[in-house]
Amino acid sequence: MGGNPKLKVRLDKIRENASRVVNLCKGAGIEAGGVTKGMCGNVSVARAMLEGGCAFLGDSRLKNIAILKREGLQTTFMLLRLPMASEMTDVVSYVDVSLISMPETIKLLDDTCMALGLNHDVIVMVDVGDLREGIWPVSAEIEEMARALKASRKVRCIGVGTNVGCFGGVLPSSANLGHLLEVGHELERSLGYELRVYSGGGTSSLALVEDNTMPSGINQLRIGEAILLGSDITGKRLISHLHQDTLRLVAEVIEVRRKPSVPIGTIGADAFGNVPQFNDRGMRLRAILAIGRQDVRPEGITPLDRGVYVLGASSDHLIVDVEEMDHKLTVGDTLEFEVNYGAMLAAATSPYVEVVMEER
Repeated sequence: MGGNPKLKVRLDKIRENASRVVNLCKGAGIEAGGVTKGMCGNVSVARAMLEGGCAFLGDSRLKNIAILKREGLQTTFMLLRLPMASEMTDVVSYVDVSLISMPETIKLLDDTCMALGLNHDVIVMVDVGDLREGIWPVSAEIEEMARALKASRKVRCIGVGTNVGCFGGVLPSSANLGHLLEVGHELERSLGYELRVYSGGGTSSLALVEDNTMPSGINQLRIGEAILLGSDITGKRLISHLHQDTLRLVAEVIEVRRKPSVPIGTIGADAFGNVPQFNDRGMRLRAILAIGRQDVRPEGITPLDRGVYVLGASSDHLIVDVEEMDHKLTVGDTLEFEVNYGAMLAAATSPYVEVVMEER
């Protein structure tokens, strides 16, 4: 069926972004892995990350990892979301390293490994303030995890890790990543062996590498957004040494009409329960595009054409103001948009958006 809407992906620029991130991290003694979840585990994107030098691949969805393994990608696979009890067999079958935060999860993993005759590596996640996953950095919780790990027969802890920015918006710092190091050292004393991985977060942690304030001992980062988009949404910045023109969303025009800028009638909630607000700008030329909230996060897209302004979206329609465009728009034309991380995630996941790979 038709080719719109589509998400165009510049593999050459993603590959180059991966290479630049890997080399930046390598200079600081840090191993960089590529995170594929933002592009729904796309095989071509994952391969470009590996070609760019990423040491491993991480994804939050087991289905994505299973597809990448079936496609023959040879690397270490890390499951980024804490594993569910209902998926333990698949976790130990497809995943090399899991992130864990509960002693019960260690027991489930270990029992499954014993039944299947497999070994499994884990990284203990530590909550340094963002309030998403991880043990709280106090001795009682560290000791509880150590006991569960020492009782395991097939599960081995290879390190500690943390996540910042994704829920609470907390920025990484020398101080909070220093807490990660302290927890790791305490866990080492309890386990009786050294941990080889201190995983200090993702794209937002690159700023510490760039300004040489990353605490000594952090030796791994899990990078998605910087490689895919050249941006750091948590730090509210574009990363100057990376490409930003890596992805483009293309949507097709299905109506162009001049209409009032304020709806007529009593205003209630829209289809998503929100009460919309409108500015009265008189009669304006508006276009409707065949894409909506089921496909993309409209707040996260930026038109590439001058004079185009996103007004809003329903589940299947995107409404844009095109009054100030310098050329006439008609049915069948297309408009292109930059996407931020949230918009990319939605578009890459939608079955109604075709993902198109490009090389130049």
